[in-house]
Amino acid sequence: MPTPCIIPMSFALQTERLTLSMWEVDDAVWYRQLLAERGATRPTVKAARAKLRDLRNRADESGISLLTIRRRAEGDFIGYCGLIVGRSSWEEPEIAYELFRHAHRKGYATEAAAAILDAAIATHRRRLWSTVRAWNAASFRVLDKLGFERRHSTWDDRGELVWSVRDL
Repeated sequence: MPTPCIIPMSFALQTERLTLSMWEVDDAVWYRQLLAERGATRPTVKAARAKLRDLRNRADESGISLLTIRRRAEGDFIGYCGLIVGRSSWEEPEIAYELFRHAHRKGYATEAAAAILDAAIATHRRRLWSTVRAWNAASFRVLDKLGFERRHSTWDDRGELVWSVRDL
């Protein structure tokens, strides 16, 4: 059976409570705060802006991207969700998401990831992957709700990494 033509994903999505959109350079402030919250080294504002410009450029080239997540009513940035090559491939990308802690346990990650799943289906891809650290129960709950199945594990210097897959 021939592979269908893969088309770019939509970079502007809305759900009942959320707006997902392409990164703007001014999002560097929120991006830096999100990195700091997870304990990562916070880049300078200049470096964060360069990273976001690079994300936009790669999105134009690849047709996939991480998108910002904002609550529609409040308009505030709460995280990101989208498709990346990551540890997988352009044809079978990974779904990735990260939210500020204050936005956890409210269903936002599931809502955003479901919108990204629909956007991935619209690209005519056949499969999505996700890689999640074994300790991250919240991310596994999101993936379970979206119909992902755990496939296998790999290990690195940070521990076990669980690979999950969803046929589209």
